[in-house]
This record gives sequence, structure tokens and C-alpha cells, in this order.
Amino acid sequence: MQKQTFKDIFKEILKHKPALIKANLIAILAVLVSVPVPLMIPLLIDEILLEKPGVFLSIIDSIFSSNGEPYFYILFALFLAIFLRGVYFALAVWQNWYFNIISKKIVYKIRQNLLGYISKLSLSEYEHFGSGKISSLLIVDIGTLDRFLGSSISRLLISVFSILGVGIVLFIIHWQLALLIFFINPLTAFLTIKLARKVSIFKKRENAKISEFSDKLNEILDLFWQVRASGREKKFFADLDAKAKDIKVAAIDFGYKSDAALKKSFMLFLTGFEILRAIGVLMVAYSDLSIGLMLAVFGYLWVIMNPIEAIINIQYDYHNAKAALGRINKIYDLKQETKFPHKKNPFLETYTNEIELKNINFEHNKDRSILKNINMKIKKGSHIAIVGASGSGKSTLAQLIVGFYEPKSGDLLFDGISYKDIGFDIIRNHVYMVLQSPMMFNDTVRFNLTFGKDVDDESIQKALKISQLSEFISSLEKGVDSLVGKNGIKLSGGQRQRLSIARMVIANPNIVILDESTSSLDVTTEDMLFDDLTLFLKQRTTIIIAHRLSTVNMADFIYVVEDGEIKECGVKEELLKLNGHFARYFNQRKQ
Repeated sequence: MQKQTFKDIFKEILKHKPALIKANLIAILAVLVSVPVPLMIPLLIDEILLEKPGVFLSIIDSIFSSNGEPYFYILFALFLAIFLRGVYFALAVWQNWYFNIISKKIVYKIRQNLLGYISKLSLSEYEHFGSGKISSLLIVDIGTLDRFLGSSISRLLISVFSILGVGIVLFIIHWQLALLIFFINPLTAFLTIKLARKVSIFKKRENAKISEFSDKLNEILDLFWQVRASGREKKFFADLDAKAKDIKVAAIDFGYKSDAALKKSFMLFLTGFEILRAIGVLMVAYSDLSIGLMLAVFGYLWVIMNPIEAIINIQYDYHNAKAALGRINKIYDLKQETKFPHKKNPFLETYTNEIELKNINFEHNKDRSILKNINMKIKKGSHIAIVGASGSGKSTLAQLIVGFYEPKSGDLLFDGISYKDIGFDIIRNHVYMVLQSPMMFNDTVRFNLTFGKDVDDESIQKALKISQLSEFISSLEKGVDSLVGKNGIKLSGGQRQRLSIARMVIANPNIVILDESTSSLDVTTEDMLFDDLTLFLKQRTTIIIAHRLSTVNMADFIYVVEDGEIKECGVKEELLKLNGHFARYFNQRKQ
């Protein structure tokens, strides 16, 4: 998917033409309502106090039968000004409402595209990038973009129209003074743009530190039990504290420099304002500019202060949003899982399948190979075991078979059909891997078994019986509708493993991979579980990854993996009898 740019975003904005036209018309109407307000009282100064009757008094007299008293004209002007400001406020809110609708739709589409892209990421890319960073991009950075699109652009529209409206009035009042105003104010804006660009660098640094802190925080919180068990809370939270200090330093750096830049920008405007005030007095003395109109010019200078300040702030918002968009686009640099065509589906019309691996090689990065020249042929309905020391590559091998990773080279075949003609999504629908440390949603037992699919109670109870969970689940107050807590905190390690096995039974896959899936069970429970699981696994291709001899006893054939290579393989009984090293390996595990 192509990266997002502001050009693309503005194209999306233009697709909402009806709302845009309404928002523009409302903005113009708001300006038309507000622009005359600063002129009213100053005109009364000339027409009443200086006794120079003009248009304003004539309009009031033509509407009302006034007695010519100054208080009447002043009160009328006051109430009219307040009314017009109220109308302006209502119109500004209405206009902003339209832009909020447009921005929310665009931001939703950006987030939707991101989620769609993330859902198809290569698992190895996802693991390297980190869930914390992705979470930060989807929430913090898209929030920054949302605020810019929803608020800043609507303010920009009103601000630009306000400046244009004020400019027209100023040219009518005194064109020479208006020219000076529109020379000084753009110069001020230009100088503030340069300041905004400098400050955006410090915002990037702050966001980078926040992202680092978020990644580390999520990692430690996810592993909090392990951290507590190791007694290393001080060390890990000290690391977090160090990253929090980095945020503090970066935030202080950005905070005071951003504030200083804003104040400097405002000071530049005030300097221009004072220069223009002095020039205004000179114009009264040396031209036909009246005192009332001079005060009106001063009023308009204050009126355009807000839109100019808004434009200045929008510059900062734009640079922050641009930086956020740049970070968001980093997700599109990540490689997606290769999408292969669904040419053939060997899993249909059969309850199980043969698996063959031909010269499989795999690596997470170029520096280190995980699997090297793996060749295996697992017959349909057979039960094989893969054993080896930690880090030998046996779990990675299983993850390749289930379609989590794509081989660097070689081929993976099911019933003689290459994974390239099947597609990883189809493979995962029919090859189920039961993990040693299964993850749980903070939801009910039912949801964690079915993942939201419509599964009848009979199938659920059958799966619970096979996984030796029926008695425990029935003891819960709400049974299968009981909450398990975040990541299954209310369940023991063995119960989570058995719940994962029950998931597999409900999924009813063609091929089952058990990756240390009973390591947290006692021997008695494990024996009972495998007794009930035997019928389910009968004639179903099964791959067992385990250290326990009792678990491997289910297998007919064993592969020994060492340093990413298959070192030995053979029928279980022959290996145990003839290979002393292999036998000792299991004797150690058995003890």
C-alpha cells in the first residue's frame, strides 16, 4: 500500500464537496457578520462626539424614530455588536462541526488502512517492529493528525476569510495604511514559519523518546510476573525511569523552545502593531484619516491578531502533524506476508494430510541462520516428534509448517502441493499449533475457546472433556461464560494450556502441532489428557515438540534438531535402544 502524504489527505478532503461548500459558505457568512463590528463604535465617535453625521446615524434614523440622543445610538450599536458576535460564534461552531465530520471520516480511513496493512504484516517484521510502537502510532500520532485536520484546517479557513474581510475594510478606510499593514503582517508570518520549522525538530525528538518509553513499558508490563518472580523489579523499573527522564529532557527542550518561539512570534506581531499605531496617529495628523476611523483601524488590528495567531499556531500544528504522518508511514515500510494465490486446497475432502519439507532454509536476519537444509516427510496420519535443546530451531520449524513464517528457500508441501499454490491463510485454517504459553483474551471462557465463532454447547463441552477442564469450568459460577482476566490471569498455567488444547479440538484441524503444550501439567493430568486426546488425534497427522519422554511416547517417528539442522531421525524404539546419547537425553528430562 502506498504511503500517505498531505497531498493524498487533501485529495480526500476534496471528495467531501457538499460539506466543504457548506463549510466555506458558513465561514464567509461568519466573516461578513463579524467584520463590521469593530467599525460601529469608532464611527459613532466621528458622527456623534465630533459632530460629523454620516452613514451609520442615517441608517439608524431610517429604521427607528430616534430622538437624536447619543445614548440611544451607543446602546443600539452595543446591542448590535453583541448580537453579531453571538451569530459569528454560532456560525464558527457550525463550520467547525462540518470539518470535524470530514476529519473524522478521513482519520478513520487512515486508521482503517493501517489496521488492514498491519493485519497482513509478516510475523517476523511485526516482531522486530514491536507492538508498543504500533500502538503508539495508531493512537498518539493519529490523534495528532486528527486534531490538525479537525481543528486547524477549520480555523485556517475562518482566519483567512477574516483577514481578507478586514483587509477590504481597511483599504476602504485608508488604503495607504492598509498597504503598510499587509506588508508588515506577512513579513511577521514568514519569520514565524522559520521558527515553526526549527521547533518541529524538538517535537520529533520528544515523540521518539515517548515511543521508546512506550515499547519498554509494554514489554515490562506484559512480563511483569516474570520480572517480579526474578526479583528484578528495581532494575527493570530503573530502566523505565531512565527512559522517562529522557522524555522529560526532550519535553522540556520542546516545551520551553516551543513556548519561546510562540512568544517571539507574538512579540513580532506586537512590534508591528505598535509601529502601525504610531503610523496611524501620523496619518490623522497629516492626512484625511479621522480619529474615529483611526480607532477603527486599531480595532481591526486587534481583530486580525486572533486569525494571524491562529495561522501561526497552525504552522506548528502542521509540522507536528507532518512529523506524525512520517512516523505513521513507517508501518508501510514493513514487509507484508506474501499473498499466494489459492490455486489448490489439499485440505478439502480429507481429514488429514501428508507434509513434506524440501531443503528448507530460514533466517530472521542475514547475520544468523535459524534452519538449514531441512528435509522431512511426514506421512498422512502419522505421529512424529521433534526434539532438541532450547534454541535448536524446533519451534521455528513448527511455525514454518503452520504458516507463520515463509522459508528463505526450499519448499513446504501438503499432499504434494506447494504452499505457494495454497496460501498461508488456507494453511493456518487447517494446521493448528498449540503453544506452550497460550495467550488469552480478557473475556469469557467461551470467547477464548471459540474466538467469537458460533459454536454449539455440545462441541464446547466435548472439547472441555477431552482437555480435562469439564470439572473446573462447571465449578465456576457462570461456567463457560466466566471471565478469565487479562491474559487468563484467573487461570493457572496448566489450565491455560488445557484451554488452548480445547480450542484446538473445537477448531477440528487436519494437522495438529503440540509445541510443549503440556509442560505445565503434572504427569497424572497429562496421562489422562492424552488418553482422551488419543481418539481425536487417531489417524490425524500430529507433530509433537517436547522434552518429556511421556509426551514423545505418542510419536512413531522422531527427528532430532540441533543448531537448525536435523542430526538424527528414526523410529522411536530404534533410537532409544541404539543411540546412547539420545537415550541419555531423555533420561535427563525424565529425571
